[in-house]
Amino acid sequence: MKIYILLPNLLISDIFAYDYISFSMKRFIIILFSAILPLVSIQAQPASKQSAKVWSLHECIDYALANNIQVKQQQLNEQVAKINLLQSNLSLFPGIEADASHGYNYGRTIDMFTNQFASSTVRTDNYYLSSSITVFNGFQLLNTIKQNRINLQASQYDLDKMMNDISLNIATAYLQILYNIELLNNAQNQLDVTNQQVGRTKKLVEAGTVAKGDLLTLEAQSASEDLNVVTTQNNLDLSYLSLSQMLNLSSPDSFKIAIPQIDMAFETAVLLTPEQVYAYAMNTQPEIKSAELKVQSSEIGLSVARGMRSPNISLRGSLGTGFSGDSKQIKGTPSFSGLDTIGYTYSTTPVAVVQPQLAYQTETVPFSDQIKQNFNKSISLNLSMPIFSGWRTNGTISKAKIAVQSAQYTLQTTKNTLFQSIQQAYADATAARNKYKSSQKSVDALKEAFKYAEQKYNVGLVNSVDYDDAKNKLAEAQSNLLQAKYEFVFRLKILDFYMGKPIELK
Repeated sequence: MKIYILLPNLLISDIFAYDYISFSMKRFIIILFSAILPLVSIQAQPASKQSAKVWSLHECIDYALANNIQVKQQQLNEQVAKINLLQSNLSLFPGIEADASHGYNYGRTIDMFTNQFASSTVRTDNYYLSSSITVFNGFQLLNTIKQNRINLQASQYDLDKMMNDISLNIATAYLQILYNIELLNNAQNQLDVTNQQVGRTKKLVEAGTVAKGDLLTLEAQSASEDLNVVTTQNNLDLSYLSLSQMLNLSSPDSFKIAIPQIDMAFETAVLLTPEQVYAYAMNTQPEIKSAELKVQSSEIGLSVARGMRSPNISLRGSLGTGFSGDSKQIKGTPSFSGLDTIGYTYSTTPVAVVQPQLAYQTETVPFSDQIKQNFNKSISLNLSMPIFSGWRTNGTISKAKIAVQSAQYTLQTTKNTLFQSIQQAYADATAARNKYKSSQKSVDALKEAFKYAEQKYNVGLVNSVDYDDAKNKLAEAQSNLLQAKYEFVFRLKILDFYMGKPIELK
């Protein structure tokens, strides 16, 4: 018995080319292939397609906020603000410094521990521990703590502002993809309808009931709509690429988004006035909070600058000791080496006054003994009064005043920009809703008109030019409807965002 191994890419129709395989064996092989080939095709699929992730808007925003480099940089700025606050808090505590030195003196010098002249090489060791604390400096330390605390809060609001901007950008790109998907579906539907008419007209031309010019017109229309499908597909691919780049994805090939069912209830949607939205935004938008805090920070900075004019009172203390190689002590018992005449007395004859001459042996005082003997400590209260510093203090105060005015102008500009953005979003949303209502009526009317034109074309009452004109008008109205729909969705989301609502598509 011979056994033949059939390769997976062998067509089932090729099995019947082998005459030596019986009919029952051929049926068995066909059944076997029917069971195996689906499994082979499933296993042959790339893993990326089997496990392709479908991204929702919420997932896109979370991923972007977690991986955006600008967000990470702003987080670093926030960490710097935390360090500045910690440092200013610790500045209230005493500063402690330790100092140690080891050296050699050559030539004639006064030894600081023996207070005697030394002409030989002398080794010296000095050890100091000092501390100082500021008692009063015009409240500069306390005001600096307040300023750094406010700066930290402002940096946190700046981070929130950046995250909000990124969220809006992600939502814009996400809605652009949804818009392009619907445009592609409409374009493909238009092409399918035209191709059906092309096939039907071909049969009528072959039957001699329709002129060939109508067929050529429809084929030209089909080619134009096919180009429109390609262009729309390219726009969709580019919108996917744009969103994937915002997310810092390596490639947009397997990147797909979830398509939510958006029912915005255009007829019943209630739009608050710009003034009402602005009132909410003033309490929720981080850029307003940040600008207000920066005004407070600049005002406290002015107080810090003015504190430079006040006297500075500080308390200082120190502990010290040391070792000198020139510090000597007597070693053992001195020995008698003779008499020295130190003077004379007179009565009748001079009489010499003598004293014994002793020989001493000395040694350097041990290190541990000198450390104990030379131990000293001090405490002092110091007062310094600034009188003239080259106009630096006045210059610093003047700059601080300018900083306050600049921060106030920035706050007002931020408020104006916010209100103008809300006004623009409200106007755009209102215009988009009105456009949507008009486009919906136009689409409904043009659908009936196209349906009527199609029926008349099928019975030969109108030519292909009139048919294409009705079809193109319907396509344009549908495109306008989609544009108005997503424009309204986006502007409505912006208004909700200014009121502190999360960005969601429901």
